Formats: sequence, C-alpha cells, structure tokens
Amino acid sequence: MSIFLFTDFGAADLYVGQVKAVLQQRADGVPVIDLLNEAPAFNVRASAHLLAALAGQLPPDSVTLAVVDPGVGGARDAVALNADGRWFTGPDNGLLSVAAARAGTRACWRITWRPGLLAASFHGRDLFAPVAAAIACGEFPAGRAESIAGLGVDFGAEDVGEIIYIDHYGNAATGLRAQSLARDARLVVNGHWIGFARVFSDAAAGAVFWYENSLGLVEIAANSAHAAAKLGLRIGLPFAVEAG
Repeated sequence: MSIFLFTDFGAADLYVGQVKAVLQQRADGVPVIDLLNEAPAFNVRASAHLLAALAGQLPPDSVTLAVVDPGVGGARDAVALNADGRWFTGPDNGLLSVAAARAGTRACWRITWRPGLLAASFHGRDLFAPVAAAIACGEFPAGRAESIAGLGVDFGAEDVGEIIYIDHYGNAATGLRAQSLARDARLVVNGHWIGFARVFSDAAAGAVFWYENSLGLVEIAANSAHAAAKLGLRIGLPFAVEAG
C-alpha cells in the first residue's frame, strides 16, 4: 500500500515536509508519493474535480491524504472514504465528494478520534496524516470513526464547465470530461473560439486549441506557448461549448 499526498500546501513551503515526517513515524516503510501539492489554493470545488480525475490513476488499496481546507479549525467534519477500494481522508467540505459520487462502491466514516496535540490550523499534519498512516497499516477505523451514510458536502458527479488547474506550461485543464464532447465542438472563453487538435504538433506554433489530456479532461493549450497568458485564463473561469 502507498500513501499519496494531494494538497494545496505548496511544494516549496514547509508544510509538506512536516506531514511526511508524521507519516514516516507512524507508517515507516510505506511509500509516500506526492500526487500534487499545488492544488488550486482555497478552491475546494476545482480541487475536488481534479482529485476525481486523478483518482482513477491510483492503485487499489492506496490511501490519499487530501487537504484543501480553507475552513480548517471550523465546524466541518473530518472524514475517511473508501471509493472503489481506494482510501481517502480529508475534510468534509466537498473535496472528496466528486470522487465519491463517481465511484461504483463507496463507504464513509466520520473521524471521531483526536490526537492529544492538534493545531487548529494544521489538521493535515496532526489529524489526517495519523489517520492515513493508520489506514495504510490496517488499523482503521476501529475506535477512531463512526460510519455515516454519506458526505456532508456533496458536489455530485456532474462535470463543471470551468478551468480547474493551470500547469507551469500554461495549459488549462477543465472540469469537463472529454468523452462528452464532440471533436468538432468549439470552446468559447474570454471572447475566444477554440477548436480541437489531437496533439500539440497538429497545431501551428503558438496556436491555441483544446484536446483530451492524459487524465481524460478537456484541456486548453497552445503549441509551444502559454495558453493561460494568451487568453487570460484563471482557475474558476467558466467557458461555453459551441456545437460544430
């Protein structure tokens, strides 16, 4: 079993290292893999759709520690989820809900256990990391959680017509699964009409296009150029689809 990290903590900041230190102490020998530590900061819905897209690439029996948690220390619950055999733990703020809604089988628990030392602003380190370690070591949920019918905040299984992630190349992944879109469709965003290309080399240098990315999502890109800068794209920006 492996533990995957999906957070908005920032790869260059000090938070990820502290989480990994807890995981090493409590689940020594279990591989810890950075899935993404640059998830859309504070944007739970965009991150939920991105996590759902990534979930299908994860191995069975893996554990994902998922934290995009602007309400940390507030009233939201802490939860664990098993979706199609893959474990997730994180805040009950919608972050896990798209992955849950799209799973064929799911079970949810409210985490009732609390550590002796719990920083109000860092549940990722003090609460979710120990729980992830316990799951990876086969010690959960006995005595630490109660079964619940479903997540308290649920964004549902439907796609979202917004930009959900922009990588350092300037490619903008959307919350729309490409299987739902005809190849002659055009995207309309910020007054620009964007047609389809299968791969980057099918477009002229600098030209903007949409394509099906490796996660199966519609992504807006430019051949050897920064599409987000060219078009003024940002996370959360909506777009329309125009039939061909």
